Amino acid sequence: MTLSSTTPLSTPTKPLFGTVLVANRGEIACRVIRTLRALGIRSVAVYSDADAGARHVREADVAVRIGPAAASESYLKIEAIIQACRDTGAEAVHPGYGFLSENVDFARSLEKAEITFIGPGVESLNVMGDKIRSKNHVTGYGVPVVPGIAEPGMTDAKLIEAAAGVGFPLLIKPSAGGGGKGMHIVERPEDLADTLVTARRVAASAFGDDTLFLERLVLTPRHIEVQVLADNHGNVIHLGERECSLQRRHQKVIEEAPSPLLESLPDGAAIRARLGEAACNAARSVNYSGAGTVEFLVSDNAPDEFFFMEMNTRLQVEHPVTEMVTGVDLVEWQVRIAAGEELTVRQDDVVLTGHSVEARVYAEVPEKNFLPSTGRVWLLDEVPDDAAGNVRVDSALLEGLEISSSYDPMISKVIAWGQDRTAALDTLDMALAGYSALGINTNVEYLLLLINDDDVRAGRLDTGLIERKMPEFTFRRAGEFEVVAAALYVAAMQEPEAQGAGTSPWDLRDGWRLGGRAPRRISLGTPDGGVATVEVSGSVGQGSAMVSVDGGPQHQASLRFPKRHHAEVILDGEARVYSLAPVSTGPVRTDRDNMVPTELFLGNGGWSCRLEVLSRESRLARVLAAIEREEGAADPAVRSPMPGTVVSVSVSNGDIVAAGQVLLAVEAMKMEHQLVAPLDGTVHISIASGDLVKADQVLATIHPVHPAAPSKAEDTIEEAVIAMGAAE
Repeated sequence: MTLSSTTPLSTPTKPLFGTVLVANRGEIACRVIRTLRALGIRSVAVYSDADAGARHVREADVAVRIGPAAASESYLKIEAIIQACRDTGAEAVHPGYGFLSENVDFARSLEKAEITFIGPGVESLNVMGDKIRSKNHVTGYGVPVVPGIAEPGMTDAKLIEAAAGVGFPLLIKPSAGGGGKGMHIVERPEDLADTLVTARRVAASAFGDDTLFLERLVLTPRHIEVQVLADNHGNVIHLGERECSLQRRHQKVIEEAPSPLLESLPDGAAIRARLGEAACNAARSVNYSGAGTVEFLVSDNAPDEFFFMEMNTRLQVEHPVTEMVTGVDLVEWQVRIAAGEELTVRQDDVVLTGHSVEARVYAEVPEKNFLPSTGRVWLLDEVPDDAAGNVRVDSALLEGLEISSSYDPMISKVIAWGQDRTAALDTLDMALAGYSALGINTNVEYLLLLINDDDVRAGRLDTGLIERKMPEFTFRRAGEFEVVAAALYVAAMQEPEAQGAGTSPWDLRDGWRLGGRAPRRISLGTPDGGVATVEVSGSVGQGSAMVSVDGGPQHQASLRFPKRHHAEVILDGEARVYSLAPVSTGPVRTDRDNMVPTELFLGNGGWSCRLEVLSRESRLARVLAAIEREEGAADPAVRSPMPGTVVSVSVSNGDIVAAGQVLLAVEAMKMEHQLVAPLDGTVHISIASGDLVKADQVLATIHPVHPAAPSKAEDTIEEAVIAMGAAE
């Protein structure tokens, strides 16, 4: 039988909770609230100042402010969560994942306040919340572990001494870590000491605990985890495995169920049973209750061998793929188990039907080393019209929502189901190609490249695949079609028809003259800092436009709007449809320009770009900046890539530094970004550790030891100014 969340799974032995508080934010808070609503339970959201307009706040029955944007002053503040429970009458708390979900002090505080924790008991959290303790613990219950050294309180010197016995390459892991954060690969003994310093700093910042341990790095490893369900009556089952081998910086990107490795092996069912039993034994060893995950490393070269890594005692980000192939609502079971119900489903009842794949959507720029990104969502279209019920999107997004730099950059998850793995990947491909979140940078194009890679399609996966494949990926750039689409839209907004019937011709600056409308020159700023000038002749509204880009040949072009926020551009007979979001920012413009946006966001096939509508002044500034860049001088200013906090400064004022040397580190969106010297010279530092910085703020300046020869750019500035005037 295949389980279903709509099928009665047990007879309630006591009423479920009347009110549950969700101690989290983002897509997981929305997902939990959805199940609470289906169960008829009143939901309470909590929010920081940065999340006052967030989606989870709008979807809950009640919402309570708990503090400022910093997580330490809001979502991690135990007293504020408990007070919100008291104020709203919440009988239970669902922690989601991250934040306080595996915090033993939080569980104890709830217990003391007589509020139910929808999660495991203190024993499970205490043992499994520490990687060193958990590894040492499960070895006594027949669960194999990765070779390494895991002892509490080891200093850097002791870790360096023990490393020879572990062997290289090895992995430094934070004992209190989770979600792949804070892990560091060390391939050579001489790199260990410096990496330990960085690892301790990251661990202390992210988890409040700098305890580290070492593990042997398993070559060509696959990350396979098992979902378990356990009640408070001694029943423990597993719901099959998930493959999570596609990772970047130890952070999962694509997850699927079941594992293509096990599906491809003649004895895959037997290995699945062994993995499941090991996971259940790990859960039994700590009297676990709830919906948890036991994670294993499996060598691709010896798939019948597997090693325990850790147990996540809370819900996992990737839990939807298990729900899609089993029909089980894991959040519903978390609530029922916490309310005292018995798990009446037996292991033989669990059947995996079809295949499911999940892609995590992040606000980031993959081609810039996955730099997290902020911005406002101007247009949102997450579920394609032809999804046919096989696509699920768990999202935190809303149109108009501002993406904050205070939290993790994951903004949604797209999950697809198919009768087999190929069908599931095809459905996910379709869903991602139709995904639009205009106004922010996302990794959707990268996800499409990844799931269509030959090795990924063939199921040849390991945790290092993404790093190997990334140099092969080519990202799309704004081209002729995009600048023509933007220019046609701007030109259409300038035409009399767009400004309303009855407008006096004396008030219109449309270039009217006898014999036809004058050509219009529209300059657009491209994402790479360049300028594209499009000349538009004829009427866009009447479908008789001719265009040329940067003085090139003329093309016949037309523009129409097939549905809301979509524009179809036809250029010399070739048609493309874009999602489109026009935005007006900056000073208010006058006359006809009121209808012309200052920037346009275009999306097509999972890719998007931003084009700026340039004034004369901004166009000239861009052209001059481009001339200077072409002359090849490195920018001596070191700028913050985004808003964040300076967590370390490695140099002092007046130090001589070399190009590529690390100067400082900025933490933003739960990631540490190291900033390096762009050239050799003397450094001037303008900030200190702990300072809050803005995006693009100059944090350091390098003064060259040997000043570069005078640039030839000045010789061409006068020519550029003349050219810009002629273009008018």
